Amino acid sequence: MSAKSLTKARGSSAMAWLFLAPTLVGIAIFTLVPIVGSLLLAFFRWDIISDPEFAGVDNFVEAAQDPTVLVSFGNTIVFVVLAVALQLGLALLLAVLVQEKMPNWLRVFFRSAFFFPLILSAASVSIFMGYLFNEQFGVVNWLIGLVGIPAVPWLTTPGGATAVVVLVYVWQNFGFSFLLFLGALAGIPKEVYEAAAIDGATGWSKHRNVTIPLISPTTLVASVMAIISALQIFDQPYVLTRGGPGDSTRTVVMVIYETAFKRLEFGKASAIGLVLMLLIMAVTALQFRLSRRFVFYQ
Repeated sequence: MSAKSLTKARGSSAMAWLFLAPTLVGIAIFTLVPIVGSLLLAFFRWDIISDPEFAGVDNFVEAAQDPTVLVSFGNTIVFVVLAVALQLGLALLLAVLVQEKMPNWLRVFFRSAFFFPLILSAASVSIFMGYLFNEQFGVVNWLIGLVGIPAVPWLTTPGGATAVVVLVYVWQNFGFSFLLFLGALAGIPKEVYEAAAIDGATGWSKHRNVTIPLISPTTLVASVMAIISALQIFDQPYVLTRGGPGDSTRTVVMVIYETAFKRLEFGKASAIGLVLMLLIMAVTALQFRLSRRFVFYQ
C-alpha cells in the first residue's frame, strides 16, 4: 500500500472514530458504568449517607431469606407465564385474521390501532385503567351490571388485581408482537399455501403445518423480547395496586425500587437486581437452546 493510500485510510478511520465517539462515550457513561457500579454495589452495604461497607455475599443471603423477595419472584414468574402466553397468542390470532380476512386499507388501520398503546406512557395508561376497573364507579362494573352481574372487586382481591395487571400489560404491549407476526405472515409465499391446499390442508391444519413452522423464527424473537420485558414489569402493578392486596401483585422490580429508594438498602437492591439479570440471561439462553427443536429456517 502506498503512503498516500495509507494516509487516506488512516484519515477515514479517524473520521469514523470521531463520528462514533459521542455514541461510545454515551454508552460508556450511561450504560457500562452504571452496570459495573451496580454489580460492585451488590457486595457492599450503602445507604448514601455513610461510606460503603464491604458485605461479601450477605446481601444475597438476606435477599434469599426475605419473604417479600421470594414472593415477588413467584409473582413475577406467574405474571410472565400468563402475560406472555396471552400476549403472543392474541398477537398471532389477530395477525392471522388481519392478514387473511381484511383489505389492505383496513389492515393498515388495525396495524396502527394495535401499535398505538405501545407509544403511550405506561403510568398514564395504568391510571386510566384504574378508573375503568374501579369497584364503585368503574365502567367495567357498570357494563357487567347491565347484564345482572354484581360488581367485581377487581383491584382489592388477589385474583382480580392480578387479572387486571395482566390485562392492562397485554393490552399495551401486544401491538409489538402483532407487528412482528404480521410481517412474518406477509413474507410467506402464496405458493406454499396453494401447495398445501392441493395436499388437502385447510383451516387449522394449514396453519399448524405451514404457518406456524414458517414463522417460528419470528415466534422465537417475539417470545424472547416478551419474556425479557415481562420479567421487568413495574409501572402497571405499581400504579394500579402498589403491589397489593398484600403482596399479591408485588414484582421483583418493585421490590428493588422499594429496597433502594424507600429503605436506602442499595447493596441489597443491587443484589436482587443481579439475581434478576441472571434469571433473564438463563431464561433467554434456555429459549435459544430449545429453539433448535422448533425453529425452522427457510
